[in-house]
Amino acid sequence: MLILIKSVLNFDSGDQMRDNTGRIMGVVVCFIVLEAVLLLSACVDNDSKKQTLKIAGSTTAQPIVSKAAEEYMKKDREVFISVQGGGSGTGIRMVSEGSIDIAMSSREIKQSEYERYPDLRPYTIAADGIVVVVHPSNPINGLAREQVKEIFSGEITNFKEIGGPDREIVVVIRESGSGTRATFEELVMDGEEPTKNALQKPSNGAVKATVTGNPNAIGYIGLGYVDNTAKALKIDGVTPSTDTVKDGSYPVSRRLYVITKGEATGLSKDFIDFILSDEGQRIVEDEGFVSIV
Repeated sequence: MLILIKSVLNFDSGDQMRDNTGRIMGVVVCFIVLEAVLLLSACVDNDSKKQTLKIAGSTTAQPIVSKAAEEYMKKDREVFISVQGGGSGTGIRMVSEGSIDIAMSSREIKQSEYERYPDLRPYTIAADGIVVVVHPSNPINGLAREQVKEIFSGEITNFKEIGGPDREIVVVIRESGSGTRATFEELVMDGEEPTKNALQKPSNGAVKATVTGNPNAIGYIGLGYVDNTAKALKIDGVTPSTDTVKDGSYPVSRRLYVITKGEATGLSKDFIDFILSDEGQRIVEDEGFVSIV
């Protein structure tokens, strides 16, 4: 670069000086741009050498898998792991089609899914409870499972019918395809359809935000999403907690899974083994879920 600038500096007049100054600036700019392009190319080339793992599915399992991915990548700088939500059904479909490496699911694989994709392989990574929540100002502290069913089916429409304030109930549920919704309907609804007036939300966080923002709302979320912004209700007299989910006394509980197409191998297997390790199961507990070991 210095040689080029010196060659440009051969001038005999002011006009030539101005012309050559412009040429110098042009050369400098060209080299700056060239160096930037080379630096970017080096970065892209470096990223292209990394092993990648694509994961999608249940928003319930997502906090566990995202944190595990973060810790795994700290240990192996040559790996990049992408974790996205979308719901259990979406994740199972995507892994079956080969567009991702691992699906996250907060429900068991359906028989219809096994029939269509017989090589699906689930791995249990955690346990979880589905918690019915209301606004913190709501005086109700617990419900029978039958009452929960009647509320979410639309048979009970006012909190006064279950000993609460005279307020019309706003039911909040997960969207179709959600593993949380599928498990809730299996464990609570006994085949009853949710009320057509229910608000459908795309994630646990969206359900919680809706409930915390509306004193008349009631919804359900994964145990790992429970905090003091929403009141968790007892079901059949049992408080939802890691202990009651682990000992089986809480009636609305489930397992969380990661799923591969065929037996997990290579990076997929290594990452699943990490989640099932002592360190991975501590992440499960740190995220508010229940360890399976």
